[in-house]
Formats: sequence, structure tokens, C-alpha cells
Amino acid sequence: MSGLLGARTCSSPGEASDLKYPLGTRLREPLTEARFQQLFGDEEQVQELPTEPVGPKLCRMWRRPASACSRPGAWRLLQARLPPLRWLPLYRWRAWLLGDAVAGVTVGVVHVPQGMAFALLTSVPPVFGLYTSFFPVLIYSLLGTGRHLSTGTFAVLSLMTGSAVERLVPEPLSRNLSGIEKEQLDAQRVGAAAAVAFGSGALMVLLASVLCFTSSLDTKYNVQIVGLLPEGFPQPLLPSLAELPRILADSLPIALVTFAVSASLASMYADKYSYTIDPNQELLAHGVSNLISSFFSCFPNSASLATTSLLVDAGGNTQLAGLFSCIVVLLVLLWLGPFFYYLPKAVLACINISSMRQMFFQMQELPQLWHISRMDFAVWIVTWVAVVTLNVDLGLAVGVIFSMMTVVCRTQRVQCLALGLAEGTELYRPLRESHRLLQVPGLCILRYPTPLYFGTRGNFRRILEWHLGLGEGGKASPKPDNLPDTVAEPVRVVVLDFSGVTFADAAGAREVAQLASRCRDVGIHLLLAQCNASVLETLARAGVLDRVTPQQLFVSVQDAAAHALEKLVRGSSVWSGSQEVLH
Repeated sequence: MSGLLGARTCSSPGEASDLKYPLGTRLREPLTEARFQQLFGDEEQVQELPTEPVGPKLCRMWRRPASACSRPGAWRLLQARLPPLRWLPLYRWRAWLLGDAVAGVTVGVVHVPQGMAFALLTSVPPVFGLYTSFFPVLIYSLLGTGRHLSTGTFAVLSLMTGSAVERLVPEPLSRNLSGIEKEQLDAQRVGAAAAVAFGSGALMVLLASVLCFTSSLDTKYNVQIVGLLPEGFPQPLLPSLAELPRILADSLPIALVTFAVSASLASMYADKYSYTIDPNQELLAHGVSNLISSFFSCFPNSASLATTSLLVDAGGNTQLAGLFSCIVVLLVLLWLGPFFYYLPKAVLACINISSMRQMFFQMQELPQLWHISRMDFAVWIVTWVAVVTLNVDLGLAVGVIFSMMTVVCRTQRVQCLALGLAEGTELYRPLRESHRLLQVPGLCILRYPTPLYFGTRGNFRRILEWHLGLGEGGKASPKPDNLPDTVAEPVRVVVLDFSGVTFADAAGAREVAQLASRCRDVGIHLLLAQCNASVLETLARAGVLDRVTPQQLFVSVQDAAAHALEKLVRGSSVWSGSQEVLH
């Protein structure tokens, strides 16, 4: 039997009997899935393992939504979709209000120059960065569940959006545009940016504005300035829906980046401050935020690490800080906009560079990443090289695809672990971890710690054939990698620990059904242990229960092994020759 090299084995029935009850007394009978449901299952739950008929299942699914139509159900639904109804009544006004106000005003002051700067990355006039720093923040404060999350303009999204906008609305070859032509070009680009959104510090350098005004840099040296910021809000308009078919390919990666960044930041701070977020509500909040704000000529937005860190450091406690941030941006839009007329665009470019320097500082984490996981290090390097050599959109797409390929490769190269018993306990651990683990001749306990799907079924079949000696036509199957060269004992009983199989598709379930048939044909008794409910349901639909009985499905490896040892010791007729193996 594989895995016996260097491991101890049981050499007598008495020793095997000790293994069966390692604590010296029998605590309970081995529990099958059917027996467990009989003892501890709900009364409404079916007692047999095959899947229930479709009719009762549909009726139960209908009753669940129907219960939400009651007054308590409607109130719970409203609280879930409008989080302020939950946290505002519990708001600690004396303890939190000052912190939220200071944090909100601080972040709002940063939003003003940063929003205008990121608007340049998006290839739209600066004022639309202010719109994007107002409407999405307001909407997320009403719909989001992240108490410490700061949304608004984000450098990576701005770069991605700007790439799409310049491709959709390129600048004419003749750069000498009249004022009207420039306004038309800006309007087209704003419409394209809004369509992309629809599909998916201190005021620096105030000093530069004064210098530009007193020196007339804009007229003498042709220094580009921000110009007049329109007062008030833009007129609500439909985005350029005609552009939607052309920008769908750009909207998808932007939507993925938005949710990935926002959800990870929200989860990080939720864990740090011991509260929970609702990922579904977060997805809804950011989706609605981009959707509604697109009607006000905003470009795509998401959470930002820089402003989120600033909000937390300034003492922010709840989403109420976002409302104070909106007030600051609102003051600029309504009254303070003219003060930014002479702000050079070069200053905004400096803000962009300053805000993106944190991205370069992440390279300092590469040695630590190499030490933790070389696979993650490879994903980082491949994504960085792709972004630099191609562009942001394609680079991120290459990074996502490469990351998914590494996941698939790791699941396909997983090792099937042979388990042994730690003497005096009920613990089964991989044999390679210790030479002192015990193993019964004729009993093979295997753990397959990966999802069982079409990509891993071949590896699963090869490993099981090697362990069980199930070569085609009586021939020995080829030895997979990282396995012993010989099989020490013929297998009479095999226990498959499915605790690591998080899901199984149709191809993987059919592979288990075929394995059960082949084991039955050659006289090997197959036991399945610790299948989760979804995997067990998939196996049942694939016909596994036509080849094994409910008495071969156990709730744990310990129960399955105890059942197998009991049969082996008693010399059950199911396995002829078991006693000879034990002697």
C-alpha cells in the first residue's frame, strides 16, 4: 500500500482493535450520513440521501420570498438596502460626530484638487472631477456598508477611463481648435466618460494660483490653467448611450477593478475595527453610485486607498463623514470655483504624480511577497510588466488571466494525501508528516484537497488508479509524480476524505461514479467521508448512489475508518481474505 514507506503498520488483529478504539472505550457507533440525519437532522428534511423532488423544493423557494411581503420582512429588506436605517439610530453623537466632521472635511479638502487632477487623467475638463467627488460619495454614504470607506476619483480607474475616452473621441490632428470646437470635443469626451461609468489634502499650492495670477504665466508663457469652473451642478443628461456597444469591453474591466478595490478595502477595515460588511450590498452601492452619477456627467469612481487611509487617520467613524466631505465639494461647486481659475494644470499633474507615488512604493513589498508566495510574486511581476508595456486595460486583463491560470494549475497539480492514524487518538494526518503514524494493511485512506471538476478529473483518476491498482486491462497504471514507486499491500477498503472538495461539477461527479463501479468490480469497498451538502447532491444526481449504498457515506474520516476497521477485524464476508492480510 502506498505511503507505507517509513510508516508503522498494524500486524495483528489485537493491534488493529486498539486502533479502532484508541481511547480504550467505545464512545459511539460510526455515523453514516443517513444515520446522522436521522439523529440530528430537521424534521422537514428528507431522510433518504437522493435529491428531493422538484415540486416541494420549488414550493419552499416560493415561501421564502413570500415571507418578505410581511411588514417585518419589508422592514428587514429596507434596512438591508438602506444601511443608515440600521446604524444611524445607534450613532454615538457625542463620541463620533466630531471625528466624522473633521475626517469628512479633511477628505473633502483633498477631494477638490485630486478630483480635478484625476479628471485630466480621464481626458475631461477638471470640473467633472468635482462632480465625481460629490455625487458618488453622497450615494455611497446612503447605500454603502463600509464605515471607513472613502469613495470618489481613483487614479487607476481614471487612467483606464482616459484610455477609453481618447480612443473613442480622439483629438483632431490639427490641434489649433477654436473655442467652440474645444467645447464640442470636451462634451463628446464627457459623454463617453459618463457612458463608461454608466456601463460599470489641502488645496495645494493655492500658492501656485497666486503666482500664476500675478505673473500672467497663462498669457506670456502659454501655461495651461484650469479656467472657469461652472457654478452649480450640471444639468442631468442621459449618457451617450450610442457609445455603449463600443465601450462595453472597457466597462467590464473597470467594473471588476472598482468592485475588487472597494470590496477589499472595505473588508480590510471591517476586520480591523471588528464589524461586518455585506458584499452584495457593496456591489449594489457601487453599481448604483456609478449608474446614477453618470447622469450628472461623472466618470467612473471607486474607493481609494489614499483617501480612505486619510479618513481613518483623521478620526472618521461612520459613513456620516462622507456627508461632510460632500459639503466641502459642494461649497467649491457653488461659490469657491472662481478661485481656481488661475490654477495651472501643471500643479494638477504634480498632484497626480504625488498620489501615484504610493503605487511605486509597493515595490518595497516585493521581497516580502517573494518570501511568502512566489506564485503571487509572479502574478505581481507579470501584471506590472503588462501594464507598463501595453496599457492599463490590457495589462490588468493579462494579470487577471495569468492569476486565474495559476489557480487552475495549482488545483491540477495538487497531491492526493494518504492518511495514517496518530496512535492513541482519533486523528488522521498525512503519512508524509511523520513516520510514527499507523496504517492498517488493506485499508487506504486518501484525502483529495481540491475541487473536483473537469480540469482535475484526469489527475484524480490517475492518482486513484495508482493507489488502488486499477490499471486498464489488468495493466499497472503509470505512476503519477510525487508518489512512491511501489504499492506495498493490495487494497481491500478505501476511504475517500472529501472534506477538501469544496465543489464538484458534472464531469467530476461522473468520475466518482465510474470509480465506484470499478472498485465494486474488483472487490474494493469504497467509503466516502465528509462530503458537504452541495457535493453530495451533485454526486447523487450523477448516479453515485446507484453504485454505493447510504451505508457507505460517513460524516467524518474517523467514522469511516472505524467502520472499515471493524469489518476488517471481524473478517466480514465483504472482503474475503481480510484476516490473512491482518496476520
